[in-house]
Amino acid sequence: MLRYFTIRQSIGIMLVAVFLFTSAIISAYLVYDRYTSSKQQLSNELIQTVRSGAQQQFAIYFSDKEVLLQSIDNLLKHSSVEYAAVYDRLGTIITSRTREESKELPTDFSQIRTDFSTLDVTQIERESPISGGNVIEMSAPIFSPVNPYQKNISRNTFGAQLANARNQGAQNVLGYYVIGVSTEALRGNVYGYAAKVAAVCFVLFLVVIYLTLMVTHKITAPLANLAQLADDIADGKLDNTFKTQGSGEARRIAGMLNLVLSDLSSHKAKMDVESQLLNMKVDERTEQLSRRNQELNQAVQQVTQAKDRMRKLAYYDSLTSLPNRQLFTEQLELLLKISKREKSNIALLFLDLDNFKRINDSLGHTAGDMLLREVGARLSNCVRESDLISQYFDGESKIDVSRLGGDEFTVVLNKLDEAKTAGVVAERLLESLQAPMLIEGHEIVITPSIGIAIAPQDATSVKDLLKRADTAMYHAKTSGKNSFSFYSSAMKGTSVGRLKLEADLRRAVERQEMTLYFQPQVNIETGEISGAEALIRWNHPEHGLVSPARFIPLAEEMGLIVQIGAWTLLEACRQCKAFHDKGLKLPKVAVNVSSLQFNAAFIELVKQVLIESQLEPKLLELELTEGVIMSNAKASIQALHELKSLGCTLSVDDFGTGYSSLSYLSRFPLDELKIDRSFVVDYDKSDNNASLVSAIIAMGKSLNLRMVAEGVDDIAQFHFLREQGIQIIQGYLFSQPVPSDEFALLMADAPFKQQIDDMMKD
Repeated sequence: MLRYFTIRQSIGIMLVAVFLFTSAIISAYLVYDRYTSSKQQLSNELIQTVRSGAQQQFAIYFSDKEVLLQSIDNLLKHSSVEYAAVYDRLGTIITSRTREESKELPTDFSQIRTDFSTLDVTQIERESPISGGNVIEMSAPIFSPVNPYQKNISRNTFGAQLANARNQGAQNVLGYYVIGVSTEALRGNVYGYAAKVAAVCFVLFLVVIYLTLMVTHKITAPLANLAQLADDIADGKLDNTFKTQGSGEARRIAGMLNLVLSDLSSHKAKMDVESQLLNMKVDERTEQLSRRNQELNQAVQQVTQAKDRMRKLAYYDSLTSLPNRQLFTEQLELLLKISKREKSNIALLFLDLDNFKRINDSLGHTAGDMLLREVGARLSNCVRESDLISQYFDGESKIDVSRLGGDEFTVVLNKLDEAKTAGVVAERLLESLQAPMLIEGHEIVITPSIGIAIAPQDATSVKDLLKRADTAMYHAKTSGKNSFSFYSSAMKGTSVGRLKLEADLRRAVERQEMTLYFQPQVNIETGEISGAEALIRWNHPEHGLVSPARFIPLAEEMGLIVQIGAWTLLEACRQCKAFHDKGLKLPKVAVNVSSLQFNAAFIELVKQVLIESQLEPKLLELELTEGVIMSNAKASIQALHELKSLGCTLSVDDFGTGYSSLSYLSRFPLDELKIDRSFVVDYDKSDNNASLVSAIIAMGKSLNLRMVAEGVDDIAQFHFLREQGIQIIQGYLFSQPVPSDEFALLMADAPFKQQIDDMMKD
C-alpha cells in the first residue's frame, strides 16, 4: 500500500505543480499588464488635461494663480495624484497644491527636472516629498506659439498672437506642470483585478485536483490490488486471489499470481502439518530443558549464596556489617591508583572512640557491641544516606565507612574537591554522635577523635595514609578529644615521641619511676593539716618529672591506669602508715579513683591494700568524680556502701562540673564534697559565679557533708571562701604538692597557723 500511494501522490503532485506554475506565470503577467496600462492611461489623461486649451497658456504667461489652482484641483480629483505644481519657463514656481496642506513642494526646479533643455514629458519614480512613499513624478512642458520673451504684451495682444499662430506648430516653452502620482494608489486600483484573477485560478485549481485524482485512481488501481496481494502473502493469507478489470498486462500478471498462490497454499498446508508435529517435539524437549534449567539455577543459587556468605565473612565486619580491614585495604589501594591517574584527591578520616574501654569495663562487652553497632549505623547514615553499606560483597563495594577493629572506624571521601570539605564531613560525624544512645537502659554519649589525611599530599600508599590519619587522630585526642585534626608534617615527631612515651610508660612501674607527692588540706580555723591528697608523679629518667595531665590520659588509653591506680593506692596507704609510725598523725590521705578502676574488682583491691599496708580504714579517703558515680547511679550506690562498710571515707572530687542529681547525692554514703577549682578561680568574675559557689556550699552543708575547696591560690579567694563558711582549703596558697619527706617537715613544723593569722590581719 505504501508503494501504491507513493506513485499516486507523485503523479498528482506533478500535475498540480505544473498547473500552479503555469497559473502563477499567467496571473503575474495579467496583473502586471493591467498595472502598466493603468499607469499609462492615467499619464496620458493628466498630460492631455494640462495641455488642453489656450487658458493654460494665458494663466502661465501672466502667472494667474487662481486659474492655475483650479486646474491643479481638477488634477487632484484623481485619487492617485498626490501633489501638482506649476513652474515658469525659468524654473520658478508659480503655484502648487498637495493633498496634505501642511507640506509644501521644493521651490527649486533643479531638484525636480535636472535638464531644462528637454521638451519631452518625463516620468521618474522617486520618494515622495509629501508622504515619504514612492511616486511617479511626471514633468510636462507647456508649449505656446507666442514668444515668451516678448515684454509688455497685453492679454488682447497675447490672444491675437495665439489666434494668428493657431495653425502653426508650437515652438516655445511657457512653463512646466509637475504631477506626483502615488504608486501605492496605482497598485490599489489593480488589487481588485488581481483578486478576480486569483479567484479564477483557485476554481481552476480545484477542478484540476479533482481531475487529477480521477486519472491517478484509474491508472494506479491495478497497482493497489497488487500491493494488497503482496501484503496478504507476507501475512500468510494465501486464500485470496488477484482480481482486476480490463485486459492487457495487468490481467496476465493476475493469472500468474493466482497460479503461484494456489501452489503456495497447498505447500502451506503440508508445512502446517509438519510444523505441528515439530512443535510437539519441541514442547517435550523444552519441558525437559526447563526442569534441568530449574535444577541448575537452584544449584547456582546455592553456590552464589555460599560464595556471598564467604565474601561477607572475608570482607565485612560481622558485628556492624561494615567493610572490614581487608576490604578497606583492597578498595582504598584501588582508589589511590585511580586518583593518581585522574589526579584527584582522597581524604581518609580515622575515628577512635574516646574512653570506649570504660564502657566495656563498666557495662560489659554486650553493651559495648551494641554501642559499636549504633555508632556504625550513625556514621553510615551521616556520610551518605542514599548509599548505605551493602550487606553482601559486589564489584562496586563501597568503603565510605569501615570498621578496622575494636573502636576504630574509617571514612573515605573519594574525588575530593578541596581539603576543607573533609573538615565539614568530620564536623557532621561529631554532631551525629552527640545525641545520647540508649544501651540496656543507660543513656550513653560517646565522642570520637578524628584524624584526617589527604592523598596524595600526605601519602600515596594505604599503609602510609593510614599511619598519617592515625597520627592526626592521636593529636586530636591529646588536644581534648571530641574533635578532629588534619595531618601535618609537624605531627610526625610528636607521633614518634608518643610511641616512645608509651613504651616508657609500660616499664615505668617496673622500674619504680613513679612517685607520690602530697598536697596538704588545711583547716583555716585551727591552722592544722586535716588531710592530704596523694598525687602521682612520673620521674622520667630523661625528661624528669612528667605532668599527670600528659601521662594519665595515655595510661587510660593504653589500659595501664588500673595497674598504676593500684600502685598509687598501695603506696599512699604505706606512706600514710609510715607517717603514723613516725608520730606524724595525718588525719587522712585522699586517693583519686579513675573511672576505669571503679568496678567490682576495685572493692577487693581496697580490702587487700588495707590488709597489706595495715592502715586503719578511716585514714583512707577515696575521691571519685561526679561522672564516675553518676554513669551508673544504682550500681554506684551499692559499691559505695560496700566501700563505706570497710571503714573508708568517700569524697566527690571536682564537684559542680557534672550533672549530679540531688536526690541521688542524698542516697550516696558520702563524707565530703570538693568544690572544683574552676568555681574558686572565677568566683569574682560575676555575681552569678559567687552565688553559684554559695549555693554549692549551702547544698553540701544541708547534706551534712564536709566541704573542701581546692585550687585556692590567693588571699582574696581565701577571704571569700572563709566568709562562705568553708573550713578546709587546698591549694598553692598554702603549699604545692611536695615529696613525702618535705610533707613530713610541713606536718612537724605546722607553719600554717601563723600564715593564717597574718592573712586575717590584712
